Amino acid sequence: MDFTNIISLLGGVACFLFGMSVMGDSLKKVAGSKMEMVLYKLAGNPVKGILLGTGVTAVIQSSSATSVMVVGFVNSGMMKVRQAIGVVLGAILGTSITGWILALNSIGGGSSVASYFSTEVLTGVVALFGIILWMFAKKTSSKNVGGIMMGFAVLMYGMSMMSGSIAPLREDPKFIDMLTSFSNPILGVLVGLLITAVIQSASAAVGILQALAMTGAVQFDMAFPILMGIGIGASVPVMLSALGASTNGKRTAFVYLIIDVLGAVIVGSLFYILNAIIGFSFMHQTMTMVAIALTNTLYRLAVVIILAPAIGLLEKIVIAIFPESEEAAAEQADMDRLESRFLNHPALAIAQSRTVIDSMAEKTLESVKEALAIRQEFSKTGLKRVLELEGVIDRYEDKLGTYIFKITSANLDDEQSRDVNKYLRVLSDFERMSDHARNIGEAVQEIQDKKVNFSAMADKELRVLENAIGDITDMTIKAFINNDRTLALRIEPLEEVVDDLCDEIKANHIERVSRQECTLENGFVFNDLLTDYERISDHCSNIAVDIIESGPEGIKLHEYHMKHDYRSDEEFQKYFSEYKEKYSF
Repeated sequence: MDFTNIISLLGGVACFLFGMSVMGDSLKKVAGSKMEMVLYKLAGNPVKGILLGTGVTAVIQSSSATSVMVVGFVNSGMMKVRQAIGVVLGAILGTSITGWILALNSIGGGSSVASYFSTEVLTGVVALFGIILWMFAKKTSSKNVGGIMMGFAVLMYGMSMMSGSIAPLREDPKFIDMLTSFSNPILGVLVGLLITAVIQSASAAVGILQALAMTGAVQFDMAFPILMGIGIGASVPVMLSALGASTNGKRTAFVYLIIDVLGAVIVGSLFYILNAIIGFSFMHQTMTMVAIALTNTLYRLAVVIILAPAIGLLEKIVIAIFPESEEAAAEQADMDRLESRFLNHPALAIAQSRTVIDSMAEKTLESVKEALAIRQEFSKTGLKRVLELEGVIDRYEDKLGTYIFKITSANLDDEQSRDVNKYLRVLSDFERMSDHARNIGEAVQEIQDKKVNFSAMADKELRVLENAIGDITDMTIKAFINNDRTLALRIEPLEEVVDDLCDEIKANHIERVSRQECTLENGFVFNDLLTDYERISDHCSNIAVDIIESGPEGIKLHEYHMKHDYRSDEEFQKYFSEYKEKYSF
């Protein structure tokens, strides 16, 4: 095999991977970009999960893509690990469809009518219609169909390139000797694993094996262990997708590896034990492309049949490997409080919701405090924590919002209706505060990346403002958790002080930029920080007004905010003056 053959082989693999990617992406677009939601909504039980995983993977031509999608669902809390395992099992089976598509490449030519149905003719026809649709169709759906056809044509052309480059090897005794060594099951598994891990595609690895089979030098005892190794190697991209994922996301990714490894061990052991006892006559049978596709499908089907009843056990294994952190356990305990059976008892459901909202409030406080801390002294650990908390708080809002909305359909009295409406409002405020904390974290990251340096005065002003933001957030969370109306009355004066501080700091910064003490680029990120600080105090004000409104005097939210002279109120002025003096430059 000379250099030109090697280049042709690599070019064939490149065309194959590109064609498969184009075809899969276009198929997803034709399916309406709702593939993910169909997968999420219908994966209710293991059987449905397996069937859906098989179907979706057959469409998008990638078990890794399906499994990565599922890791995302589990990571966001939309799907449980048990549900995900069924989908992963289906994905492992569904990816074998690609081998059957590639087997079309084995349809030969000749002088008979069959030559009109050869791979070359079929690929040419599909490519012709595909490019016509792609270039001239006006409807997006028709263009996507053209994309499917062009992807298929490129995939088949890549397969032909691989086959052509490998053809000279059929007479090479060194190559035949090397293939013979693959009949050692352990070596064959390692080879299949390595190839798949490198090219990041089980379908492409099967395609390479099918191309080798066209030389007539591949026998069953060589192909079978390689196919088992290909299955294990397919877990590599899924494992990579779980880097930085939640504990449940890591569990889902790792279960893909466990299924493939257990499948290879169990099915492989059973097969070779039976072969030792019976002596299968097909062990040295020469493999064709169709035979490779059939063996791959039957092997994967056997893995699914054997492991499907053990979904519960697989879940326990990954839970043992990735034990839940105390924080994750606490979050799960909070979510478990939102029990659907309580919805028939509104008072109990509202009380449970309140307990979970209090947890969300505490996490919001931590998020803001951590964001302020990393602005003053940067820490990668602190930044990571801010980003994590934003995701956690998003999950709380999703779960609580859905649960509380269901409570509204119950027969509520006036007080319960007020509580439910208040909770729905404060959920949004807490979630937005965590979003602004994340924005601060990203601004701090930008400051680090671009090595932005604020002037000493700018930094001093920011620190004063940050002290005020930390205090107003702390007061707001304490007032909410304790339903402390007296403390809540102190928040609006501080919010006004924060607004005045932001206006003053912006004016000072403009002067510094004009005097070239600070650069214009510094000014952009500086203003971003001020905006996020001001928004956090605004949300604190919203929460405080909600607390005040629910007090015994029943002050209405619009009355408190629209009252023209509330700044001249004696109590307001007392606190306003106190904070004005405390937070001064």
